[in-house]
Amino acid sequence: MPFRSLTLKELAKMIGADARRLERMAQRGEIPCQKVGGQFRFNRAEITQWLKQHMGTFHDDHLKEVDVSMTAHRQTHQTQPIITPLICEQAVTHCLEARSKNGALRALIALAEATGLVYDPDALLETVLHREELCTTAMEDGIAIPHPRCPLPYEIADTILVVARAQHGILFGAPDGPTQLFFFTASQDDTHHLHVLARICRLLRHDNLLEDLIHAHSTQHMIDLITACEANLLK
Repeated sequence: MPFRSLTLKELAKMIGADARRLERMAQRGEIPCQKVGGQFRFNRAEITQWLKQHMGTFHDDHLKEVDVSMTAHRQTHQTQPIITPLICEQAVTHCLEARSKNGALRALIALAEATGLVYDPDALLETVLHREELCTTAMEDGIAIPHPRCPLPYEIADTILVVARAQHGILFGAPDGPTQLFFFTASQDDTHHLHVLARICRLLRHDNLLEDLIHAHSTQHMIDLITACEANLLK
């Protein structure tokens, strides 16, 4: 029953967070919830969307909580990389040629299609454009993590990751200016999707990866940087 309501304890277990902190967030209206019989209840679908939208704003320890929780939920070993296996050389570029937001999204979908995992690129592009209309996926520091709002069990064959650096900053809706670094991802289920999002956000705050990617001299250099960073994170 993926859309049933969760208790505070169940939500804490789902995302690996401290129940007392989640209760304080609920009291302050910082997390979607309802009160039923004097107790907080959380709709699983609403929580999933909230996580996707706000993941990039989480503190480091909160990101780790989500990452660890999704690792356990998916029965993945805690030292097993989850980003490195998704990297496909054809879906990584250090010179994304685009000058507008829609142009960047189309270029990212084209790279995703090069993996051979996309059944319906037009439908994939439409879902991503719709997601951006609702709320930009751009964050501060020149980063964006475009992704569909919902799982895509029919449009793609498996989880996809595209990593691209634009030659020039693109106005993507970030609060602090143009965006240069893009991580596009799409999955067939929400749990894997949240796991990927949490891990990407953690990596971008680890080992100066963000700055190193901005200055990477080749596509292979970008791949090597991400692979090494994830290995170091999991030590």
